[in-house]
Amino acid sequence: MPTSTEETLSSSQVKELTASLTYGTWRRQKGWTPLVIVDAEDCYFTDDQGKRYLDFSAQLMCVTLGHKNRAVVQAIEEQARKLAFIGPGFATEVRAELAKLLTEVLPQGLSKFFFTTSGTEANEAAFKIARMATGKTKIISRYRSYHGSTMGSIAATGDPRRWAMEPAGKVPGVIFAPEVNCYKCPIGHTYPGCGIACVEYIDHMIRNESDVAAVIVEPVVGTNGVLVPPPEYMPRLRAICDAHGVLLIADEVMAGWCRTGKWFAMDNWSVVPDILTTAKGITNAAIPLGLCATTAKVASYFDEHFFSHGHTYEAHPLTLAPAIASINEMKRLKLADRAAKLGSYMAKKLNELKPKHVSIGEVRGIGLFWAVELVKNQASKEPFNTGTDKISGKPLLVDRVAARMMANGVYLQAWMSHLVIAPPLIISEQEIDRGVAALDEALSIADAEVGK
Repeated sequence: MPTSTEETLSSSQVKELTASLTYGTWRRQKGWTPLVIVDAEDCYFTDDQGKRYLDFSAQLMCVTLGHKNRAVVQAIEEQARKLAFIGPGFATEVRAELAKLLTEVLPQGLSKFFFTTSGTEANEAAFKIARMATGKTKIISRYRSYHGSTMGSIAATGDPRRWAMEPAGKVPGVIFAPEVNCYKCPIGHTYPGCGIACVEYIDHMIRNESDVAAVIVEPVVGTNGVLVPPPEYMPRLRAICDAHGVLLIADEVMAGWCRTGKWFAMDNWSVVPDILTTAKGITNAAIPLGLCATTAKVASYFDEHFFSHGHTYEAHPLTLAPAIASINEMKRLKLADRAAKLGSYMAKKLNELKPKHVSIGEVRGIGLFWAVELVKNQASKEPFNTGTDKISGKPLLVDRVAARMMANGVYLQAWMSHLVIAPPLIISEQEIDRGVAALDEALSIADAEVGK
């Protein structure tokens, strides 16, 4: 073992120290043997043995511009030399410049900003702002959602990661609505012709609950399945919230920043939320930064009322500079248009897999944001695994599929019974071909389990 930080650690020491002294997130700690990564560039990352992997999920759906984008790296270097830190009570050039730039790319009408260091914290800010501005308490979220890991945001998370915090850790006032999932409707309807029953149920909830401050939705559900709503869903949800004086919060931590073929997912339906939260791609994940953006109407409440929120790293200069660089790079590369164009290519390649594999239930997505749902039976749509399996530690079939792909040099996120495909938006058609080919080969594992 090294006795000084100046000594070079071996790969085995890096792995041992990481596993023994640090927590691996969302997992049992026993048996964790993390892969040692030494470099990453563009659409690839490299392990300690020199093996390169195609990053087919942009890590956690966040490396939008590809790894080691030069403009982003340079912005961090320059800001560190210019002004690495000053408290949030001061004005800085970088803060003013980013705020101005945000008014150009966010849905029109979002014009007041609170900066955080994660999407989790952005959602915490959104909940506090909604409750303060409305004087009401309850938040309606949806099942099959993820909004963060702190007490407030995990309480509003619909997926099983919430369960460990209940009941003592559950923040009062969060209630859950059915998700939009036209492949397997949670309330048993068949689209089209259902009248978007899942969104009408939210109207029913508001009418039968008192004190509802806000509804929070991922416009395109991320980790929990890349669930894309029908075109009439978001306009109807906006109308429901307006009719009841309830704020609409759009969690675009994952779906924002050109991922869906628009700057923000809500732009696909020309709907402006009252509050929008985002993170991840805002800095290409090179520096932790989150954003909570509100309309002027929401912000006006605090003109004469105390804004009871803040933290040391709010508007941290070093986090803001790479956001400016990232946004300018997205503009330069026309990434929204690129994601829309390559999204059509990705759709074609993924849908060509479905008739070849009895384990594929559905292929769905938008832009360069896709999921492949795996099922035991295509007719019944029964998944291979459930949330209970995930939490209990039962081996998941999707993890075996992802492991086979990893062995073949392609990294892909797996979650319960689906695979999330969300590569850097700079990916080429040839790299898409490679990733889909690896998935095609690995799905033989799932096909072999159908009918067992």
